[in-house]
Amino acid sequence: MTPRTPAPAPGARDQVARLLTLVPYLHAHGQVRLDEAAAALGVAPRQLLKDLKVLLMCGLPGGYPDDLIDVDLDALEDPDGDGVVRVTNADYLARPLRLTPTEATAVIVALRALRNGARPDTREVVDRALAKLEAAAAAGSAAPRIDPGADGGDPDTALLATRLQDAADRGRQVDLTYYVPSRDEESVRTVDPRGVVSTGGVAYLDAWCHLAGAPRLFRLDRIREAVVSESPVVTDPEPPRDLAEGMFARSGGTTPVTLRLDPPARWVVEYYPVEEVRPQSDGGVEVDLLVADPRWLTRLLLRLTPHARVVDPDGAHPEFTQTYTAAAKSTLGLYT
Repeated sequence: MTPRTPAPAPGARDQVARLLTLVPYLHAHGQVRLDEAAAALGVAPRQLLKDLKVLLMCGLPGGYPDDLIDVDLDALEDPDGDGVVRVTNADYLARPLRLTPTEATAVIVALRALRNGARPDTREVVDRALAKLEAAAAAGSAAPRIDPGADGGDPDTALLATRLQDAADRGRQVDLTYYVPSRDEESVRTVDPRGVVSTGGVAYLDAWCHLAGAPRLFRLDRIREAVVSESPVVTDPEPPRDLAEGMFARSGGTTPVTLRLDPPARWVVEYYPVEEVRPQSDGGVEVDLLVADPRWLTRLLLRLTPHARVVDPDGAHPEFTQTYTAAAKSTLGLYT
């Protein structure tokens, strides 16, 4: 006789499903005895009591007592209690769900992220929910579709992309608080957004930066705060740049620079986008790259000292060497 495989213990997923069923059930039937509710849900009364204790910790964001669902446990656990389930402060669960465009977009993006790692049975449920949400969004244009890519993406970043693209479409300025990791500092600047673009799985805001006086790309995951203003953009509207050829395609905001790298500095070719690499007889290389910010080049040269230098035979860009030399002298002065 083949022994029977024991049934798996109920997990958190089953408990969540019961709780989502229980609250609407109580709203529809009013006060119900614990044993009756347990029978309707197909669980033992003891298990349902455990579920209700979890329900006590659920509610609206904030976590304050007035935000949480209240369950009269005395009526269920006290020997003199009447055994009737009484759930209060959960009326909002009985109301039809209405999502704002931002909320709908957040749910869609979160569901897509969840789908990537879900089991087949869970994925089927997620797909049904996604189909309903996206159909409703498309019908009412309530929530623009944000494709987080194959890896799901971050819902907060997707929501930020939606807001910034909307500002670009409406021609409204945006006040950014932006983190610059190379300087380990935050800067506050006003920009005229042109659109959200992406390359290599990273999303950027393409905008005219009034602080820099030039177009700039801002990584969305480095934007600490973005406040959409009612002030209209003051620069001529332009479409966002095409990043199909990478971040540093030639434009008016970049400068071509040639570096001579000794063998210990050849790693630069593996870490930064370069246009051309020319091997040298001593094992080093000459590389051509595009520089959008001279300060970035100065910091790179300081890291590579003494194994890198700017090659400028025509003297077209002496400022690069001069800035680097001044920064190197200032750094050495800190040790004297």
